[in-house]
Amino acid sequence: MKKLFSYYLLPIAYCLLPLATIAQIKPEFRGVWVATVDNIDWPSKGNYNSDSQKAEFIKLLDMHKANGINAMVVQVRPATDAFYPSQYEPWSEWLTGKQGQPPFPYYDPLLFMITETHKRGMEFHAWMNPYRAEFNVNKFSTSATHITKLYPNWFLTYGDKKYFDPGNKEVQQYVTNIVKDVVKRYAVDAIHFDDYFYPYRITGKEFPDNANYVKYGNGMQKDDWRRSNVDSIIVKLSKAIKAENTKCQFGISPFGVWRNADKDSINGSLTKAGQTNYDDLYADILLWLKNDWIDYVAPQLYWEFTQKAAPFDVLVNWWSKHSYGKNCYIGLGIYKANSNAAWKDKTLIPRQIELIRKTKNIDGMIFFSSKSFNNNPNGWSDSLRLNYFAVPAPTPKIR
Repeated sequence: MKKLFSYYLLPIAYCLLPLATIAQIKPEFRGVWVATVDNIDWPSKGNYNSDSQKAEFIKLLDMHKANGINAMVVQVRPATDAFYPSQYEPWSEWLTGKQGQPPFPYYDPLLFMITETHKRGMEFHAWMNPYRAEFNVNKFSTSATHITKLYPNWFLTYGDKKYFDPGNKEVQQYVTNIVKDVVKRYAVDAIHFDDYFYPYRITGKEFPDNANYVKYGNGMQKDDWRRSNVDSIIVKLSKAIKAENTKCQFGISPFGVWRNADKDSINGSLTKAGQTNYDDLYADILLWLKNDWIDYVAPQLYWEFTQKAAPFDVLVNWWSKHSYGKNCYIGLGIYKANSNAAWKDKTLIPRQIELIRKTKNIDGMIFFSSKSFNNNPNGWSDSLRLNYFAVPAPTPKIR
């Protein structure tokens, strides 16, 4: 009788599924990226009132909770600024309308977001951009206390953006201090970096770091030197995070292609990407995974199965064989809904989820980005809520 009574207390979603399905529910990362840069996802552009921002974030959270999402990956440092009170960097202009201006009425957005996210049983991953300092040098208005004003020799302008120089050891320590401060003061479940290490190449323009290369290259090839610079900060960050909180994860979401097979016949993927992590962004993701410097990898596979240069299924299979025992979550480009014939196909996202679930060593997915769910594109929100994510799943543990 006791067992029978417990069964009837199960959520309706469970009752609509076969018992075999219930028994097979295993840990799965079901995340969504919330971009704050340029007010992409939150807060909405022009919404600088604290109470309105809180209400907006709660609405966003409740939508994702209803859809079955179990992890929020929220951008808290979009351009060397902060969505929290920081001794190092000014308040973000995308939070208050003016860089350096605190929220009004005053509140701590990061603390608020973590509290509300955890209240709903979801993880909070603090997403940061390591080296982007000015989002657009032609439009960006930096405060007097912005680090670009205090240490101008740390920065390089490339295209319409300003970046920290990755070859500068003081820069590496500064970024490490930023991350360490957040992990020390906030109950974040992870620190999350995306794909912006060295910037994507601009045709006909070389990244202007030659002065530091001449000074610190020590006879290395420039490409190897650049990769060693990125390796160095990953090691620093890994140690700093674990020193503050051994349970806090360190995750990287790289561009979807590590290296094409024509450059590396052994480890490269059967792709023809115009730029890659290893050769253009100088991010040797495989080394970081092998050496246990990061806890998870979330490659951005924002392509369809029929994409000629980088087919989705080819890359899912490649990452499943190159995760080196670490958790691997696939980044899905739901933002591309209806952008071309392939993304008008209502079965695309469901088929991608099904492939992820049947592929060994793939532990879940993250959707880019939050606002894409607002209008239930191609019925995909319904698909998650009523089918694929109808039964709650815990997030995977650190391996």
